[in-house]
Amino acid sequence: RPPHVAGAMGFDKGIQSAGKAKTRFRKEPKSENVYIKLLVKLYRFLARRTDSKFNAVILKRLFMSRSNRPPLSVSRLAKFMKGKQGKVAVVVGTITDDIRFFQDNDLKLTVCCLRITDRARARITAAGGEVITFDQLALRAPTGSNCVLLRGPLKAREVYKHFGKAPGVPHSSTKPYTRNSEKSRKFESARGRRGSCGFKV
Repeated sequence: RPPHVAGAMGFDKGIQSAGKAKTRFRKEPKSENVYIKLLVKLYRFLARRTDSKFNAVILKRLFMSRSNRPPLSVSRLAKFMKGKQGKVAVVVGTITDDIRFFQDNDLKLTVCCLRITDRARARITAAGGEVITFDQLALRAPTGSNCVLLRGPLKAREVYKHFGKAPGVPHSSTKPYTRNSEKSRKFESARGRRGSCGFKV
């Protein structure tokens, strides 16, 4: 109601400041990808018309930024799906190959994901597995029955090594931002960082 109308009171939501805003989470994807937008349309419908929490979680993850949809390797996929034969592995993100993983028989799985690398797809299909898309999953399991929802390690990004207590503070294992500290011994790796040079924290 306009402020000049008699009886108008309270806070006008239309001019709400950023400090008082309540909803901080995404309600739609920022991506302009038309396929993501079509999946959002599909899962918005499924989340509304079914009582399945699975569909609501898929919808929420479709809204997420790429850094919040970390990739999952085939080795972790096999580890998480051990003893879950016959179920569909669902990843709202990318599935990548792992050249250190040799048990290809463990990859005989049905996998649903947003994206998969060529080598990972080849290994799964060669093992007798199957890779499906989310629209195919919606037809097979509209409520998410017989599905295992997985995601990659969020804190695996290198940037997380720099978060935490300041580097150099006692009991801190935070990685400092330095000039090429891997190749040089000069930057933040002498006195205070090794026992032979004064002291080590």
